Amino acid sequence: MWDVKCEMDKGKEEKYKDFTFDFEKLDVYQLSLKFIYKLIMLSRNLPPELRFSLGDNVIRAGMSIINNIAEGSGKKSPKEKRRYYGTSLDSARECIPTITVVHGEGHITDEYKDELRGDCLEICNKMAKLIQSV
Repeated sequence: MWDVKCEMDKGKEEKYKDFTFDFEKLDVYQLSLKFIYKLIMLSRNLPPELRFSLGDNVIRAGMSIINNIAEGSGKKSPKEKRRYYGTSLDSARECIPTITVVHGEGHITDEYKDELRGDCLEICNKMAKLIQSV
């Protein structure tokens, strides 16, 4: 049985308020964080019949990008890091078909489709460089 307390000792809030995890310093993480917020807004603006299929799918893929960056950064072996970062790259690529379908159905403008695809391409390029650097 886990004995976890959710309260911090007095003073610890101050001690940790400026703490930053290593992955939070990565440009690709910050870009991916902005991207997931765009995907959430995209999902919220879809009609109900698509929100729970396409919307949920693209949000899961977007969350997988940032979650795998975070988890991979904590791995000790280069092989493990590359595996998690590779999954993050795959998840970024997974967003493209949903963006394409949502656009094709007329739910986003050409400009917004191009913006999302551009963000996704930038994430993919940065992930590829991160994988190569490990």
